[in-house]
Amino acid sequence: MAKPTMIFVNLPVSNLARATAFYEAIGATKNPQFSDETASGMVISDTIHVMLLTHDKFRQFTPKTIADARTTSEVLICLSAESRDAVDGYVTKAKGAGGSADPSPQQDYGFMYGRSFEDPDGHIWEVMWMDVEAAMKAQSAAATA
Repeated sequence: MAKPTMIFVNLPVSNLARATAFYEAIGATKNPQFSDETASGMVISDTIHVMLLTHDKFRQFTPKTIADARTTSEVLICLSAESRDAVDGYVTKAKGAGGSADPSPQQDYGFMYGRSFEDPDGHIWEVMWMDVEAAMKAQSAAATA
């Protein structure tokens, strides 16, 4: 069996200590093996990691200008959740840790529910729950209509 693909999201941050504390507050764990004064390797799950990088460190990987995520949409990152309550819990934790709740409109289709939060640097994270069986039934019904 093949190993699951891992994702490493690299995010430029203006204040590494603040960003690290925010991600720890929403449930990520700092991996000291991949952390120093220029980066914090944050583990969200076995397959999802976030590398928080100072702007100087981030610039070592790209010649492009670093976007100001508060004013420019750079990327939307979406995480799955096990339930509607888990979606709400993520957003509540983010707001309590200094983030903003629901910078994007909430989505509620019955079989799918999503909300979002913004970290202190303006990066938007979506959190979605979906009842896959109900979603497939809805898709099937729409296709036959």
